[in-house]
Amino acid sequence: MATQRSRRLRKKLHIDEFQELGFSVKWTFPDDTAVDVIDATLDTFINEVIEPNGLAFDGGGYLQWEGLVCLQKIGHCTDEHRQLVKSWLEQHNMTDVVVSDLFDIWWE
Repeated sequence: MATQRSRRLRKKLHIDEFQELGFSVKWTFPDDTAVDVIDATLDTFINEVIEPNGLAFDGGGYLQWEGLVCLQKIGHCTDEHRQLVKSWLEQHNMTDVVVSDLFDIWWE
């Protein structure tokens, strides 16, 4: 039997209309990449892909990076967002680019 929950509780639990879908991403910079090039590339990634599309990125690394991409507001990332991130990274000479399927960022 389905449980009836108030709007406030659904929001607090991040379920139903408040569910948030995102995806994980991994990539590797070429071995001889300088730190200032890594910084500049990440700034460009944020400025060209993440911010203009209303996305948020939480991750870290040095030559090997991984992180989570989701929307800046409550909602669902799309397959177009996944493809956009993957294409940009591949076009900027990143290797081993892996983008996961969409998943519930609060419950998976």
